[in-house]
Amino acid sequence: METKYIFVTGGVVSSLGKGIISSSLACLLKARGYRVTIQKFDPYINIDPGTLNPYEHGECYVTVDGHEADLDLGHYERFTDIKTTRANNVTTGRIYQSVIDKERRGDYLGKTVQIVPHITDEIKRNVKALGNTGNFDFIITEIGGTVGDIESLPFIESVRQLRWELGDNCLCVHLTYVPYIAAAKELKTKPTQHSVKQLQEVGIQPDILILRTEHEISPEMRRKIALFCNVSPESVIQSIDVPTIYQVPLNMHAQHLDELVLRKTGVPVEGEPDMHRWITFLDKLRTATETVNIGIVGKYVELPDAYKSINEALLQAAAYNDHKLKITFLHSEKLNADNAGELLEPLDGVIIAPGFGQRGIQGKFDALKWCREHDVPTFGICLGMQCMVIEFARNGLGLERANSTEMDTTTPHNVIDLMEEQKGISNMGGTMRLGAYECCLTPGSTAARAYGSTTVSERHRHRFEFNSDYREQFEQAGMMCVGENPATRLVEVVEMPGKRWFVGTQYHPEYSSTVLHPNPLFVDFVKAAIAYKHERAAITEK
Repeated sequence: METKYIFVTGGVVSSLGKGIISSSLACLLKARGYRVTIQKFDPYINIDPGTLNPYEHGECYVTVDGHEADLDLGHYERFTDIKTTRANNVTTGRIYQSVIDKERRGDYLGKTVQIVPHITDEIKRNVKALGNTGNFDFIITEIGGTVGDIESLPFIESVRQLRWELGDNCLCVHLTYVPYIAAAKELKTKPTQHSVKQLQEVGIQPDILILRTEHEISPEMRRKIALFCNVSPESVIQSIDVPTIYQVPLNMHAQHLDELVLRKTGVPVEGEPDMHRWITFLDKLRTATETVNIGIVGKYVELPDAYKSINEALLQAAAYNDHKLKITFLHSEKLNADNAGELLEPLDGVIIAPGFGQRGIQGKFDALKWCREHDVPTFGICLGMQCMVIEFARNGLGLERANSTEMDTTTPHNVIDLMEEQKGISNMGGTMRLGAYECCLTPGSTAARAYGSTTVSERHRHRFEFNSDYREQFEQAGMMCVGENPATRLVEVVEMPGKRWFVGTQYHPEYSSTVLHPNPLFVDFVKAAIAYKHERAAITEK
């Protein structure tokens, strides 16, 4: 069949959940056997979110091909099991850079380069590039921001043009907000009406309206919205708050969103989507009675979106271990040797979070020292793994000033250092090791047992590496290097076999964790944390 294009736009306010709706629709279509992919168009000028502050943008997600992407791509992968690439996330910066590069090369033959048609043509080229591969039945394109934003206008104009070009192979889903005015005790539809009117003013008539709401929207109100917004009543769907985002696909299916999309794009509606495994996962989430308490030690803990993939990987791992998840966020700037015991003792397991830079680093060292000495299940990710190495070098090997050259260029013991071939690179992002790399694990190690394999591929986002000159010293003292890149021999995984569970990974296993395939390391870590919880409970009972 011809590729169908679905555009998801938003109105009224941002952060309504366009990414969750896009992911839910993709999940349903994929469960019906269709080949689906999703892409996100972000209207900011940055080339990618790699240099954006997590306080502004949340986590930076990394695709298998090494592209630094918007965190919505993490939702796409978790909901669909699709591995995204550079083609699935495009920013205004990328679009303009491409057009300017073409202009400099003379590709436009001296013409005046303008928003229309040159910028919009480049946007459309990116939209259709995935479709031209012939690999997909449906391509869902989420347009970042809200209708009416100045920066979104070229994207919206491109959607308008594509609607004409693609005809019945294209439709628009518009997500809006229906606020509840507590004083009046009623929902208000006017913001949705204005949002749709703005979309119509730029030449786009939405085919399906999805109404984000905290309260049930009555059939009468939905019919009113349909009348005023020029859509059929069955095409007005509510997206009400749910206990978990993973409930949204089932809610959308209950209101026939997937069937609507199929009918409106001329695809026969046959049977039901196979959501059996998805429902099993939700049942595990819902029926779990015991709770596992995992601490995350980091410097962005007041903004949980900064660790979004870790949070979701833990939730998935807890569910598959038949437990509810409680995350205790601990700010590494406020944690020190004096209060480490008080803050960490109640926890069943501890994650030392990834990040960059000096701020809050001492708190991570103090947390690691306490966890190591008290044998608490501990998982260090990226910088967290590097902190494991530095803390053990100082307190286990006696190398008092051991450090990473990221933190101290004068350290006499550079146990973490920049790769030799990258020391002369100054461009931001140029020194990064990004994307999926193979890792060979030592047979019988904790990591190998967790994966059930000695060869894995995981994604990276870092500059600095374990300095292999110190490898023998570490292993003699009890910290084993159990994972390495087969091509470069760079150390990827360290662990302490004498501990309950003490593992550090240079890579980010959270990026590959999905609802249907939770990352094995997270599952094993949570399993160890649960065992530790039961062990302590048994001692207390005695």
